[in-house]
Amino acid sequence: MSESPADELSGGQSPEASAEQGQPDEAVVAETPVDNDALAAAHAEIEALRDQHLRAVAELENQRKRAAREVTNARQFAIERFAGDLLAVLDSLEMGLAAGAEASAEALLEGSQATLRQLQNTFEKAGITVIDPEGEPFDPQLHEAMTTQPSPTAEPGSVLAVVQKGYALNGRLLRPARVVVAAEADQGPPEEA
Repeated sequence: MSESPADELSGGQSPEASAEQGQPDEAVVAETPVDNDALAAAHAEIEALRDQHLRAVAELENQRKRAAREVTNARQFAIERFAGDLLAVLDSLEMGLAAGAEASAEALLEGSQATLRQLQNTFEKAGITVIDPEGEPFDPQLHEAMTTQPSPTAEPGSVLAVVQKGYALNGRLLRPARVVVAAEADQGPPEEA
């Protein structure tokens, strides 16, 4: 079969085969009319989409900066309310010290107890709880054993005495309770047979 001049230019391929390989058919391209209105509308749509994209990127960046600023403020001022409540306790302590020279021992004791209650209430409002485990089983997650002591009355492995109370903040340990742990009581010297 002889090839036509068009077949020679396209390498012997049909127009459909050359289009399938990604090569546009020159005749089709040349015959396609350019619609200036459609082209202008497409350019306008591209510009509108570009503008929307830039605005979305800017809004996202603003939100990121706003979130970072809020996190920074939360870190810096997280204890603001707690600190304000502690100022009332500080005021009570200062008034007690100022009145200490003229006050009786009873009045000082009463004032100290009132200040302690005020501090305990402040802790409670902030979610700080006391760990006072006397008589409870020893828990290494909440207690720090200072020593062991034989006890004929306490169950071995239980807390015999609290040396220093512990504290937790909303369930998270701030300081373990320092305790004396009961050990088995000595049975006395072994009997000779």
